[in-house]
Amino acid sequence: MDAKAAKERISELIEQINRHNHLYYVESRSEISDFDFDQLLNELIQLEAAHPELADENSPSKRVGGDITKKFETVKHQYPMLSLSNSYSKEEIIEWEQRLKKSIGGKIQYVCELKYDGVAIGIQYENGVFKRAVTRGDGTQGEDVSNNVKTIRTIPLMLQGDYPPQFEIRGEIFFPLSAFHALNAQREKDGEPLFANPRNTASGTLKLQDSTIVAQRGLDCFLYGIYGDDLPMDGHFQSVQKAKEWGFKVPMPAHRYIALVEDIAGIMDFINYWDTARNQLPFEIDGVVIKVNDYGQQQDLGFTAKSPRWAIAYKFQTERVSSKLESVTYQVGRTGAITPVANLTPVALGGTTVKRASLHNADQIEKLDLHLEDVVYIEKGGEIIPKIVGVATEFRQNEALRIQFIANCPECNTLLKRYEGEAQHYCPNEKGCPPQITGKISHFISRKAMDIDGLGSETIEQLFKAGLVKNVADIYDLKGEEVLKLDRMGEKSVENMLNGIAASKAVPFERVLFALGIRYVGETVARKIAQGVKSMQYLMTASYDELIAIDEVGEKIAISVQAFFTDQDNCEIVQRLMAHGLQMETIEEEKAGDQLLGKSIVVSGVFSSFSRDELKKIIVSHGGKNVSSISNKTDFLIAGDKMGPAKLEKANNLGVQILSEEEFITMMGL
Repeated sequence: MDAKAAKERISELIEQINRHNHLYYVESRSEISDFDFDQLLNELIQLEAAHPELADENSPSKRVGGDITKKFETVKHQYPMLSLSNSYSKEEIIEWEQRLKKSIGGKIQYVCELKYDGVAIGIQYENGVFKRAVTRGDGTQGEDVSNNVKTIRTIPLMLQGDYPPQFEIRGEIFFPLSAFHALNAQREKDGEPLFANPRNTASGTLKLQDSTIVAQRGLDCFLYGIYGDDLPMDGHFQSVQKAKEWGFKVPMPAHRYIALVEDIAGIMDFINYWDTARNQLPFEIDGVVIKVNDYGQQQDLGFTAKSPRWAIAYKFQTERVSSKLESVTYQVGRTGAITPVANLTPVALGGTTVKRASLHNADQIEKLDLHLEDVVYIEKGGEIIPKIVGVATEFRQNEALRIQFIANCPECNTLLKRYEGEAQHYCPNEKGCPPQITGKISHFISRKAMDIDGLGSETIEQLFKAGLVKNVADIYDLKGEEVLKLDRMGEKSVENMLNGIAASKAVPFERVLFALGIRYVGETVARKIAQGVKSMQYLMTASYDELIAIDEVGEKIAISVQAFFTDQDNCEIVQRLMAHGLQMETIEEEKAGDQLLGKSIVVSGVFSSFSRDELKKIIVSHGGKNVSSISNKTDFLIAGDKMGPAKLEKANNLGVQILSEEEFITMMGL
């Protein structure tokens, strides 16, 4: 396909994909199957890879992430992002409304909205195209997190309808509870510490350097504030509803997420309704926001030094209940991490019955000075995971036993270790501790790893107890007649399991590497390592320097990888997996040429014609190798704007050739 035809097809695909994205993620309906949508997206990705000069920075292919941001640029807000004054008192809301009526002297309409418990964001659009997304920061300036925000599928990259030529829309990025629970469930399965609440996790996710991880987490956003010099509507409520026509996900009156009311009675109805109904929402809120609707009245009321006079937030009281601490038990994760769990007398909290609360680690137990049968205070509020926040020591019995963190593993009785710099204790008996063994095997078969259909954690436990699997390689030695002897194993289920095991042999190398469960080697790092070393055979003997040269691999990861392959048992398991035909090499992408064959290249800085990720793809497609740090083996450095002075100085000292973006484009004939 020539460049002209490719340009036309890319434009068609972008328009179609944007439309289907909006229908699915904003309007909750679809006109095509997931398969057909994926076909469109894959075609677009392939065309953009073949014609990088035609790739648009706001292409829907950016939704999957991939760009690495080492430092977020600080951007000054065109319109200050002020905080709202808060109140926990309905009487104060009444007084605020009365003050406004005296000040305005006429009829006032109010907009009541949910106060989403997330991260405030301001997104700028020019001529209907996404330009930049900036966090609140200190209200005067924030950080440019555009690459990460682009991965949120409910945020349009291109608008539709009669939008203003330039404006900013503000709202809240949040973590849907279903996605948050799924993330924590996976972390618990992997033996990793759980995230405390959706709000902090959303904030941390937006600051991640790798937008691929952001894309996988499933953040969402409601947008509800329009700012600009020439807006088409005269009121806040009308502007929010108009923004829906432009393609934004906005709070809708039909869901009661937003309401236009005439008086204080309407405000109180909204507050009282959501004070109870908030527990049924699929996301967290911590109150409601009340605003004067009319923009002219807002302007007349003006601002204090810190907040607008025309808006106020009513915050719900954090719900707290008391219960009795009946016991403390300890869970062992697949990495050997020990997590203490408080077992409580069941109590209702936030719409659920709470029986357990995580105590995180030994330090938390010591800080709370917990004793058996203590009366403890539990909160949720913004916390999805119930948390013990205090102890009613006045009710403590004189003979109450103080909780002492265990010294030995509750499963295998091995003496626990606490490594320097770690908050958790670990069981070091990884080859003999049952939950560590089954946890590693369950991780191996999980969806993001080998994704073996017909095989789940319960079946792994059954196979382990029967002595049929003791490590991941044993899975591929399973015989149908052996499995059929187990309880609840019918011919069809065994057939599905064996078919799933056979199909997993086609899973690509990067996922096989992730499935091995090497400590600190998550999904993204596994992909980086696979791209860097190309084969398991190479990885097994890779030196520390070779590992550290791989993008995103630091000292801790390199040491962990080497330690894994120093263990003879691990090497034997990998050799058995090789013999069973699992994918142990990276399938090379089709080369565009060999102009950079054998060259080690560092890409650093910010570029105008390409993103760093696009430059790296060009390097790989022409036979080159991307490396993250400069050494005497580096062939040349592609230097963009705002590159760190230390890296530039090191390149000069080592005599490494330095190319500008324009020089690289000329050299490659792009």
